[in-house]
Amino acid sequence: MARDRSRSPKAKGSKSGNPVACFNTSEGKFEAEIFLDRVPVTASNFIDLCQTGFYEGVHFHRVIPGFMNQFGCPLAKDPKSKRAGTGGPKDGTFKNLKTGGTERRSNGGNIKDENISKDSNVSGSLSMANTGSANSGGSQFFVNVADNRNLDWFSPGSSKHPVFGKIVSGMDVAVKISKVKTKDDNPLNPIKMNKITISGI
Repeated sequence: MARDRSRSPKAKGSKSGNPVACFNTSEGKFEAEIFLDRVPVTASNFIDLCQTGFYEGVHFHRVIPGFMNQFGCPLAKDPKSKRAGTGGPKDGTFKNLKTGGTERRSNGGNIKDENISKDSNVSGSLSMANTGSANSGGSQFFVNVADNRNLDWFSPGSSKHPVFGKIVSGMDVAVKISKVKTKDDNPLNPIKMNKITISGI
């Protein structure tokens, strides 16, 4: 019998009815509300990658205490890869879970910058990583473990990173990950994403 997932967001703590992502890492679990109602393209892209298993077995390739944890490069399946941080998903399409329309990844698996919701890069927020150029975000994102409002797309600086979610439980795990021993910001003991599961779709 199929499980009724219509109640999952409230059961997981999402008051808005948004989906919730459970991040099962080798250092523990944390959960985040995904802002499908605010940034539907960015959220749908992330959810699609989770549901197709894209993130399984990928390692955190850049962690900085008092700043953030970066993740989502497929090349980081090898935790010691010198190219970790340079990869992304394949070009293709995915469904916009809010509108039902079709969205596209192109130019190396990138999506368009969705600078429409003024959610700040506060501690616990999930934000899109990019190369610094417009429309260069794909699968990589970072978890802020401090208030990094200078990274907001609507801030005066050059960094423009749209937020697409926020941790609702397990923030201590995210902080713990940020404090592990590193070399060149890469964890000495690899931290693997076992699986990301989505509830409330």
